[in-house]
Amino acid sequence: MPDSPFPPPALRQAAQQAAKLLRDHGATVSVAETAAGGLISAALLSLPGASKFYKGGVTLYTLESRLAYAGWTDKDTSTYNGPTPTVVAGLAEHVRAQLGSTYTVAESGTAGPAVSSSGATRNRQPGYVALAVSADAGTYKRDAETGVVATGEGSTTVREENMVAFAVLALTFLSEVIEGKAKL
Repeated sequence: MPDSPFPPPALRQAAQQAAKLLRDHGATVSVAETAAGGLISAALLSLPGASKFYKGGVTLYTLESRLAYAGWTDKDTSTYNGPTPTVVAGLAEHVRAQLGSTYTVAESGTAGPAVSSSGATRNRQPGYVALAVSADAGTYKRDAETGVVATGEGSTTVREENMVAFAVLALTFLSEVIEGKAKL
């Protein structure tokens, strides 16, 4: 049987590693994602036996969805200035509390292809992602830049490349937390 086109190889590898660690530790995971658009959950669910470790996930792409499913208030939406590790930590903590998972991995970023219409700050540049993993020990946070940006006309894959990169970074961060390699 030929390899499936989904998940892409780097995402498949990151999901397999996280799933192995979750199984080895008898742990569960839930997911809160925005710019990855469900790719983190889909990659985990593509693996046999996912029901043993996957508790659920939400794609919180709009501020309205965060009001409905992430415990946000009108004040949160009115003061929102783009993705940050602190914002994403709040998403992770809320979803973990709701689903009772051992870990919740969360991401929010700017996939592109263009700079966000909300401004040209670092967290509004294509390729920027904020990550968080909520666990019993606390909530681990970091941000990263993928380096995938539009280079001119015909840069139609920037968005998709960043979405996959965000999912890979999130699952890799989850693995680091489970392995005890991440710092609070």
